Amino acid sequence: MVKRHEVLAVIPARGGSKGIPRKNIKDFAGFPLMAYSIAAAKQSNLVTRVIVSTDDEEIAEIARQWGAETPFLRPEEFARDNTLDLPVMQHCLAWLKENEDYQPDMVLWLRPTSPIRPRRCLDDAIQTLLDHPDADSIRGVIPAAQNPFKMWTLDSRSGELLPLLKVEGIREPYNAPRQMLPDAYWQTGHIDAIWTKTILEKQSMTGDVIFPLMIDPRYTVDIDIASDWESAERLLSDDSLEMVTPGPRRRTLPEKISLIVLDFDGVLTDDRVWVNTKGEEMVAASRADGLGLERLRNETEIEVMVLSRETNLVVQARCEKLKLPVLQAVQDKREAIRQVLADKKIPAEEVLFVGNDITDLVVFPEVGFAVAPVDAHQDVIRKADLILSKKGGKGAVRELCDMILSRYKSAG
Repeated sequence: MVKRHEVLAVIPARGGSKGIPRKNIKDFAGFPLMAYSIAAAKQSNLVTRVIVSTDDEEIAEIARQWGAETPFLRPEEFARDNTLDLPVMQHCLAWLKENEDYQPDMVLWLRPTSPIRPRRCLDDAIQTLLDHPDADSIRGVIPAAQNPFKMWTLDSRSGELLPLLKVEGIREPYNAPRQMLPDAYWQTGHIDAIWTKTILEKQSMTGDVIFPLMIDPRYTVDIDIASDWESAERLLSDDSLEMVTPGPRRRTLPEKISLIVLDFDGVLTDDRVWVNTKGEEMVAASRADGLGLERLRNETEIEVMVLSRETNLVVQARCEKLKLPVLQAVQDKREAIRQVLADKKIPAEEVLFVGNDITDLVVFPEVGFAVAPVDAHQDVIRKADLILSKKGGKGAVRELCDMILSRYKSAG
């Protein structure tokens, strides 16, 4: 029999992050940020054990909920802002050896701040290291966006610019065409795969012989500040990326869209209601949504309609304004959408549904693609195929319309 190597995935998740407080368990597109790293390890064919190393009991509890082990809490001296990776890994391996007599052959280091990973990322890194037993480690890299041979340092005394690097045979690399310079690569946070002996014997997270795992640059994010978070979440709308997610695999936007069905409250409104002394209700809506729907109607043949549980006249009035057919006072949305599709003779795979609350979840399996505003209920965000960057009643529908129109134009 071929020996199965013991491969331990370690996810570092301390509680004291400063740039984004509590970021390791902050909601990232419906799931705790570290859940993406846990999912990557759990879905690997070659990883045999998954551990989260944390100093925080709340983080440990959430890690367990998502399927990771937390056999210890990391001591405070290994959870500071300036703590390096090596002592954290050494502590983990020492604790496991001492308390469980367990020592893996290989360790994976999965940083939660790089949550968007290709589905085969871990297994490819493991296999690359297995194929190079004389190597010390594998490190995920992408082509460098900026060429380091054209970079400079400053002399602290004179203020003079000094070239950062030299290239043999090229007198002034900073003046040379890019094509003449060596290729350079930037390390990402997606994965490091390391033989355990490299850590224990060489006292290093990489060792001396390092092989690359080339990663598509489109997957590259490193979440450190709030703007990083926002741009990373936007990547989830790129249905060309085959990425690991903690929830169900998100479907891709259908090639052909025949019908868009919108919930009303929380999609065409911001989910608030004003009630006067006569019991009459008013809601807040976005004029931008109206313009987006008008353009969609004028430039495509896609039908749009509203499906609502509400009975109030405000729903009818707003839909008449937007020239949208509406089914309201719908108590069973699943049966209603089935009937709509049967009456219109439209295949489910050509239908988009936009919803924001748990009563909309029954519709998701009945259509080809499910969409949610960014402020939708967490359970809806977890199961939606697309999470918009705008809130309900504040441009979410316009964002979807613009996205579809852009796709129509690019298709010619």
